[in-house]
Amino acid sequence: MSGVDGMDGDRGVTAFDALRRAMAENAEEPEGPARNARAEQLLAEAEKLDIPLTVIEALGHQLKVYNYSSEKAKMFVPFARLLRMWDERPEDFDEYETHSLHWVFKWMTAGMLDQPHIPLAAMEKWLGEMEHRYRLAGHSERAVRSAEYSVAAHVGDLERAERAYAAWLAADRDSMADCHACELHEQGWWQAQRGRDEEALELWAPVLEGEFTCAHEPHAALASSLGPLLRLRRLDEARANHLRGFRLVRSMESMRGAYADHVEFCALSGNEARGLELLAERPAYFTDDGHPRSRLDFTAVVALLMDRLTGLGLGERPVPGPAGRSWTAAELAAHARGEALALAARFDERNGTAHVSERTRARMGQRPLVERLPLGVRAARAVAAPVAVPAAPATAQEPDLPALVAEARRLSDTLRPNAVEAWAAVARAAEGVEGVELDPRDRAEVADHEAMDLGPEGLELFERAAELYAEAGDPGEALAARARAAYVRALAGEVKEALAAVAGPYDEVLALYSVDDTGVRQTASVLMSRARILMRGVHEGDGEAFLSDAESAVREVLALVEGRTGDDVRLAARVAEGQAMLAELAARTGDLPTAAELFTWAATGFVEAGLPWFAVEYEARLAGLLHHLGDPAGTERALRAALEHGGPHLEAVGRAQLHLQLAEVVEGRGLAEEAAEHALEAAHWADEAGEGPTLGALARHQLGGFLLGLGRWAEAAEVLESALPDLSAERHGEGAVVQAQWWLGDCLSELGEHREAAERRLQAAEIARHWPEQHDHATLAHLAAESLGAAGLPAEADRAYARAGALWRDLGNVHGLVRSLRARAWLALRAEDGSDAARELMADAVRECEAALGDARDDEEARQRLVGELGHTHRQFGDLIARSVPEDAEDDSIRAVLEDALAQVVEAIVVFASLGDDALDARAGAELAAGWLAADLSRPTEAAARARAVLDAYGDVSGATDGTDGTAQARRAEAEQLLGLVEGRDS
Repeated sequence: MSGVDGMDGDRGVTAFDALRRAMAENAEEPEGPARNARAEQLLAEAEKLDIPLTVIEALGHQLKVYNYSSEKAKMFVPFARLLRMWDERPEDFDEYETHSLHWVFKWMTAGMLDQPHIPLAAMEKWLGEMEHRYRLAGHSERAVRSAEYSVAAHVGDLERAERAYAAWLAADRDSMADCHACELHEQGWWQAQRGRDEEALELWAPVLEGEFTCAHEPHAALASSLGPLLRLRRLDEARANHLRGFRLVRSMESMRGAYADHVEFCALSGNEARGLELLAERPAYFTDDGHPRSRLDFTAVVALLMDRLTGLGLGERPVPGPAGRSWTAAELAAHARGEALALAARFDERNGTAHVSERTRARMGQRPLVERLPLGVRAARAVAAPVAVPAAPATAQEPDLPALVAEARRLSDTLRPNAVEAWAAVARAAEGVEGVELDPRDRAEVADHEAMDLGPEGLELFERAAELYAEAGDPGEALAARARAAYVRALAGEVKEALAAVAGPYDEVLALYSVDDTGVRQTASVLMSRARILMRGVHEGDGEAFLSDAESAVREVLALVEGRTGDDVRLAARVAEGQAMLAELAARTGDLPTAAELFTWAATGFVEAGLPWFAVEYEARLAGLLHHLGDPAGTERALRAALEHGGPHLEAVGRAQLHLQLAEVVEGRGLAEEAAEHALEAAHWADEAGEGPTLGALARHQLGGFLLGLGRWAEAAEVLESALPDLSAERHGEGAVVQAQWWLGDCLSELGEHREAAERRLQAAEIARHWPEQHDHATLAHLAAESLGAAGLPAEADRAYARAGALWRDLGNVHGLVRSLRARAWLALRAEDGSDAARELMADAVRECEAALGDARDDEEARQRLVGELGHTHRQFGDLIARSVPEDAEDDSIRAVLEDALAQVVEAIVVFASLGDDALDARAGAELAAGWLAADLSRPTEAAARARAVLDAYGDVSGATDGTDGTAQARRAEAEQLLGLVEGRDS
């Protein structure tokens, strides 16, 4: 801050007014040491002025910035000085500073509690001093009893705390009582401490819902609500309050205690990785010592989080910690625990109880309340490191191999998902005991399943399995293993070689089957491998050449198996897979309805066979086809079925994709809440799959949009800010990046963060400016201009409106052009000597409307819209002229300006009247504006006529006065007010 009136180059204050301006500006700076240092400098400047009130105000400013910072311990000195000045010369304090002095008594009491070096006796003495001074000043004892409760609750005197709590609530609220928001937060906190979570949340509800707010609320209440909500399993609310609340406290240095609540929430909800991100954002919180109680809160939850990581096997993981060295989770856990307990012991020594230490140990010892609560924001999963399993003690007892083999065979015969693992367990058991050897059939199945697990790398093991099946006397299964070996060659891209390799097993198995030397199962296995190879040919290379052969191969499988499945799950699966193959072929040839029908049969076949997890792939394919065919209900059914049938066997990436598709479908049906839930799940599972930067970013992008549509601005902003670092034009397309920036700008605008909203909108506009179609570019430039204006940057806003106006003109969008001109006019009026420029811009807007009307004679709908735009422009022109009257203008000058304003408003009335009842509200508003201007011009008869015209207009419209039309009611009430005023003046 420099170059302002009354201040020299080194920011020295030389006048009282300049001092006040400087303090006001400093109060708007971010919390922290820099603001505190400036307050100290301003006090020094105030002392040079030799005006007691300047020193009083500077001390009050210093005290306030200390209180809202990490240096709270410094506030006792300026307060002691203020109190001494009051005792010596109370007449030096004006009304405001007198109120402030008594108000900050409460800060002193709370501040002493937070400093363990201040004796308890001193606090009790101070409490008595506060009570005495409040009584002398005529204040209620409400604030005193609240302070007494705080002392008793802190030391663990529950009986006294409950008694003081009751007295606090019973006393009258007066000007010394804390604001409603702060009182309700503290009352809810006490209920939560006493184990009454439901009661706490009921007390907090008006604060959480925004009915009562202040500088630190709902920030603190949102943080305090997290534990109770988790304990009550109200998880959606807990997630929302974390995202909303963390956004509020992130930049507020003085809210370390609330910040700690958010770290604790992460530790208790399976979001350990996010907890680490929070620690990394605030490194100073580890060491700032000006407020010991919040440092105790913070170190306790750091210990909790680090213990959680260590328990997951991540004790050696590098983590953010106090500056000066690197830390692992285990090291920081020990350090933070020691710091927390040492701080707690200092408080307990001062208090003469063990209460603080007991609470600290309980906080550090908490167990997670939720395994994982998805938040929607970007965060890697803190996966536990593998834990070494100690070797079982050697015994003479052999493993129960027959039981392991029987179980493995049961699982493989019924196609259970964990059959491969079961056969691997058989192999390990057989290797672990000397002298035990599996027979050839068992070894064949071990090799066969190990090969299946390896995919294309399992070729040699399939061949080994074939040899063992032959040795075991099962030539058909040996041929099936060789056919499987051929198929894995196709998976590696060697389709022709695979066809050559399967030709022999195919001919041989058919020969064996014809003389009953092998069964349907083995034969079907070979035929299916051949069909699979041909299907690979369809999907790779010259697919058309394989179509006919592939269809014949599939139908050959079906002809063999259909009608012979019985209770054989494997054969039932062959039929279902065959139907799915035919569906793929139908889709390939463009017969989508047939493909959809066949995929439906395939999925049904797997489900009826007790193999629902195999249906998932085909239900997902079916969903895509039905979406393409314009069947949203069928698409939704297929996606829901896929999620249900996949169950625990569905891979994380597949689950993410299904949830994301389902989110889009249900959002199309207007189910925004459910769409947000599915997008949230999609983001979670994408992160689990390690696809956070790709699929996860897309899911977060969608989730942010859904939350925006639901009006959950803060949550949407957190999610979109988390998505944007991963969204890229290369991976997701420029459209997704622009849309995310656009949505984020909308959120920030709703949250009152206008400068940040402008930045996001300008970033999106910069990308969109290169697009062939420029409507988005124009819209974003216009929105950015709105944000710049709201941020108090009129010059920048004017440039952005001018840019938008030029784009609207090029697009032939008169409405956008006119609105940009009107906005620029209002901005110009705010500038010094900007009245003439403002009028000229508004006149340009009128001319653009009139010119467009001349070109729209043949399009009635467009003409009607332009007439409405012209009416609104005249109305705004009148308002703008009326507001352009200089404060020091002469009466004649004022009258001339008001006459000009009235002329524009009358023009608006005429224009709106031409639109009939469709513009009734706009016409009535203009009539009232004209009436008030007429009254200001001392024309009561004209003003009364305008008011009666409004009353008559709404009286003539059916339903306008039935109490359901709020605008009509407001217009009538204003007309009655105007009429009463002018008729009273006239009489």
